[in-house]
Amino acid sequence: MSYEEAGKRYADLGIDTGAAMEKLKKVPVSLHCWQGDDVRGFDTDPSKPLTGGIQTTGNYPGRARTPEELMADLDKVLSLIPGTPKMNLHASYAIFEDGDWADRDKLEPKHFRKWVEFCKERGLGCDFNPTFFSHPKCDPLTLSSANEETRKFWIEHGKACIRISSYLAEELGQPCVMNIWTGDGFKDIPADRIGPRVRYREAIDEILSEPYDFKKVKPCVESKVFGIGVEAYTVGSAEFALSYAAMNMDKCIPLMDNGHYHPTEVVSDKIPALLAFFPEIALHVTRPIRWDSDHVVLFDDETKEIAREIVRCGGLDGRVDIALDYFDASINRISAWVTGYRNLQKALLFALLQPNAELKALQDDGQFSKLMVLQEELKTLPFGEIWDEYCRSCGKPADGEWYPQIEEYEEKVLVNRK
Repeated sequence: MSYEEAGKRYADLGIDTGAAMEKLKKVPVSLHCWQGDDVRGFDTDPSKPLTGGIQTTGNYPGRARTPEELMADLDKVLSLIPGTPKMNLHASYAIFEDGDWADRDKLEPKHFRKWVEFCKERGLGCDFNPTFFSHPKCDPLTLSSANEETRKFWIEHGKACIRISSYLAEELGQPCVMNIWTGDGFKDIPADRIGPRVRYREAIDEILSEPYDFKKVKPCVESKVFGIGVEAYTVGSAEFALSYAAMNMDKCIPLMDNGHYHPTEVVSDKIPALLAFFPEIALHVTRPIRWDSDHVVLFDDETKEIAREIVRCGGLDGRVDIALDYFDASINRISAWVTGYRNLQKALLFALLQPNAELKALQDDGQFSKLMVLQEELKTLPFGEIWDEYCRSCGKPADGEWYPQIEEYEEKVLVNRK
């Protein structure tokens, strides 16, 4: 079936496939730099293990070891993904020139100058994340530590990241979403649950006392249910993070990672709940298997349902900031990047091709039988032809055309990295 024939099938339902594709082309989706090097970064010893409840599994050859290698890999990814990507950096990806190393509490915008150059040359915006893990001053707590010196170090890191985020927003002309997440918690049952949370709240207050333009810098507070080594108690729980954001709507927004909840919870249902109260929210889209295992995003039911709720709730009009967050070292890292990004784009396009007004009307009228039938029939419409046309219209390869480029890049570039 041709694109024209597929488009007519959708037109019969009142759906303009061309308009859907044009809308999606304008939606920024953040591409996470840490998939390319297993969350190692450039500011600490890459041979040391990750800490803070994070774990990367696998040892596939070709991990990026330098900023130049990581940027080259990102260029390959950008050549294969449609839409409007943004970069998403962690503070640990600072680039120190001429031995100008600085600890995390002393990071400056100049340490991200090369990233700004990279983004400007490619027309990208950039989001940012303080890095509250994999550092000697994790004791193991950071912002919630009872040690005042430790806590002060990490507060200063957060303030530095506000300044860096302002720099990224000003230089690149796009808002910068700055996400505050820590792996603070305890391996076993704590004797004091409220103390760390009060210190955490006060620490975030101090970080957000650093001046910034809320229209340009969007601080977020992200929750988590648990991590490796902190199984019994997480300071930044869902209730904590959401309560903080709700009490500080004038200076931060909530961020939900769909791997950071109990296995029976789904973020797709939480999106409309939060948008009933918050003017703007942020998402990290991943794929958990039994826990926050950060598998490559698939075109699966929950990813499609997340995309549907974003579209149904008007989230593509600036109300939902979307980013990817996963890191798989067991397969070709560039393939993982491209697969996950394309699948999220697929899910958003699939959601834009639903007759949402008609479906809502059927629900409101109580016509649940017809609603079920129509929802099921929509699943077998010729979506693949629309997706391939979208890729072609973005100047990117369609499905079935891009993986040989990954294989060629691996043979020519990745195998040479020892």
